[in-house]
Amino acid sequence: MSTKAVELRGVFKTYHLGPHVIPALQGVDLAVARGELLALTGPSGSGKSTILNLCGLIDSADAGEIAIDGQPVAGLDEVQRTLLRRDALGFVFQSFNLVPVMTVAENVDYPLFLAGVPAAERRDRVAAQLLAVGLQDHAAHRPDALSGGQRQRVAIARALVKRPKLVIADEPTASLDSATADQVLALMRERGHAEGAAFVIATHDARLTRRCDRTVALRDGRIE
Repeated sequence: MSTKAVELRGVFKTYHLGPHVIPALQGVDLAVARGELLALTGPSGSGKSTILNLCGLIDSADAGEIAIDGQPVAGLDEVQRTLLRRDALGFVFQSFNLVPVMTVAENVDYPLFLAGVPAAERRDRVAAQLLAVGLQDHAAHRPDALSGGQRQRVAIARALVKRPKLVIADEPTASLDSATADQVLALMRERGHAEGAAFVIATHDARLTRRCDRTVALRDGRIE
């Protein structure tokens, strides 16, 4: 098992919009240890979302190397990328992305169901995660019955229930008030350290960067 949840070495990424060429990343080197909370900061267009998309195997680099838990991702076909994403990655979004017709417990269970985990084990792992995020009494509720902070806690539980190596978080506190944001950030830090999951978090939120283990500033596709 690698001590690095994700590593980027000399990564370049360019986007083409009509006749325009946009250099999104220009030779980025970045390594994130297991259990580490890393904040990515910088103005819009600096490369934060591109790094999230590359680490989340949603996009591919033009040049350079990317490894998830020591496994190089270059050369993997789409099925292999999908399986690695399913087994090793979790995602937390600003808009929560919960399934509205599912209960809290069903939302958290869904990644385990997709991974083919046996039902009895799924029940135990879902119950443990809901207890860890303080939502054990809301298991039968649907998302529209929850506050924004509670929905984000469900999203964190869903991301962590499959014991990922890496969690990708895109502006996870942008929709939350200060008190709720503090609670959610403390939870991410506690669960990430406890379970050895690294968090790579794109944010403009100074409340978040203060709670992360490390902050990396980006500008024009480069680490400052």
